[in-house]
Amino acid sequence: MELFNREYTKQYLTNNHKIDDAGNMILEPVKYRWTHGATDLHLGDGLMIYSLIQFNRAKICVCIGTGGGFIPRLMTQARKDLWEQKIFGGNNSTEWGDIGTTIIIDASNGVGGFTDWTDENSFLRQHFSPQVILETSERAYYDYFVRQDIKIDYLHIDGDHSYEGVKKDFELYSKIMSENGIITIHDTDQNYHNTFLVPDNQKVDFDTFDGPAKFIKELENDNEWNLVNLKNFSMFDKKPTSTGLAILTRK
Repeated sequence: MELFNREYTKQYLTNNHKIDDAGNMILEPVKYRWTHGATDLHLGDGLMIYSLIQFNRAKICVCIGTGGGFIPRLMTQARKDLWEQKIFGGNNSTEWGDIGTTIIIDASNGVGGFTDWTDENSFLRQHFSPQVILETSERAYYDYFVRQDIKIDYLHIDGDHSYEGVKKDFELYSKIMSENGIITIHDTDQNYHNTFLVPDNQKVDFDTFDGPAKFIKELENDNEWNLVNLKNFSMFDKKPTSTGLAILTRK
């Protein structure tokens, strides 16, 4: 017996699906799931995020940046499961009910990758009901979270991948974390970036993509934050691996 339903994982968490004219289900891999080391049946570092939300009973979950919506669906799933497991009570609406909400912040401007879930009829929005803010993280911070005095229980930073961008996101949003709030930062494995191959006809400025790895090095000796930087790159050469996941809590 397994802890997770493999078929549900395949149909809802690591794939989007649609029904064709003949009534057959068509599965489409969630965009960028490979950066999390996820496959049809394996959640990759998404399992860590699901577990952290479950452990911390996190209700207000915020994801800064997401190409395919992989992490937001795990945020919602973890909160829904906490209600099913009778940890949360009351109204189980995934949109500001007693089990909280999942909030996505994404400028959706094509920088660092393209989103495929912004349409209101997208698979992500239909099945996992996130709150969506299509704006820069800085403006969302001041004009949404600060104005409403919202405290965040779980924050995932995966937006602007420049050093300046990820640092700004961390410095702003870390101010409005709840007492036991948890922050994760994606793409923190410098070795993954250093060995990534790029086709000759594609121009990639890696200075705009390895900011999370650089910023995490800066936080290693910080007096305010506990830091664990998880890496599994090259453990299995023929299987997808995470691009790195850092977990931070206040000391």
